[in-house]
Amino acid sequence: MNEPPQHRPQPWPIRLTHWLTIPALLIMAGSGLQILKAFPAFGSRGALYRWYPLQHWEPPTWLRLGDWLAGARSLHFTFAWFLVANGAIYLAYVLGSGEWRRRVFEPGRDVRGAVGMFLYYLRLRREPPETDLYNPLQRLAYTSAVGLGVIQVLSGLAIYKPVQLPWLLFVFGGYDSARLVHFAGLVALAAFVAIHIVMVVLHPRALIEMVTGGKPR
Repeated sequence: MNEPPQHRPQPWPIRLTHWLTIPALLIMAGSGLQILKAFPAFGSRGALYRWYPLQHWEPPTWLRLGDWLAGARSLHFTFAWFLVANGAIYLAYVLGSGEWRRRVFEPGRDVRGAVGMFLYYLRLRREPPETDLYNPLQRLAYTSAVGLGVIQVLSGLAIYKPVQLPWLLFVFGGYDSARLVHFAGLVALAAFVAIHIVMVVLHPRALIEMVTGGKPR
């Protein structure tokens, strides 16, 4: 009887797109903060959002890339399209290969396990829920990151092409709110990266597999 084919936990297309994303995201974040410096406030110029606590906050120099507005915009748009292409390759592979079954958060399957894993991390549960490639909380985090990336692309397009894409601008509630959504997405991505690093520390095997691919199983 033939044994079912074995697959590496992290196939090379996923590893490649993962590692290419890291420097691109850093450049996008740094250039985006340099662009923010040109007008570091949110809301229309005559009516700023008074509830926003960081009005007129200027990102420190060490966080910014591009030196000036035009340079930052060139970096930002160049790597934005690189990230879009990289993300499209990742999604095409995950969907086409069936890898999404192991990686995408499915509420009917994963909600209970995600809650259990969260309680385990808080030391309120002795044993973690059963896992395969990822635990349910990891699947929730990674799936949310993909969704966040889509929102970033769409809100960025709304800001970049407000005249050509008025319908997209409408979806985000106008130029000012689209700009706020885009910045909030940057903050959320930074939070995801911090959580991702914590998860890697808690599950160091995941880092090894993302470098080597892991043993076929």
